[in-house]
Amino acid sequence: MKKPSLVHSFRVAFRGIFYVLRRERNFQIHSFALVVNGGLIYYFPMSTMEIGVILFCCGLVLALELMNTSIEAICDYIHPNFDAKIGVIKDMSAGAVLLATLFSIVIGVLIYLPYINDVF
Repeated sequence: MKKPSLVHSFRVAFRGIFYVLRRERNFQIHSFALVVNGGLIYYFPMSTMEIGVILFCCGLVLALELMNTSIEAICDYIHPNFDAKIGVIKDMSAGAVLLATLFSIVIGVLIYLPYINDVF
């Protein structure tokens, strides 16, 4: 089997991202949060380290949301009817996104609070 080109690999990866972006509300919310953070990064005179931490947190949450969506899709495909064990798997996957989101919010507050206090 011929190895796919790098361009093809990027194309299918972006296709997957845009598929989820069009269909998953939580991914849309997290993407909006990335845009808001981009605006805040532009507005406040942040250090490179602070910008890196904010972007890492946003990327982590979005990547975990993609993984969560993938895990849920696989579970639904394998077992379309309700199953308690499948439910636990889906709950754990959603829990990973929730933990990353909550810690990202805490990190965001710690980074942005001094800048917001300076404005007010």
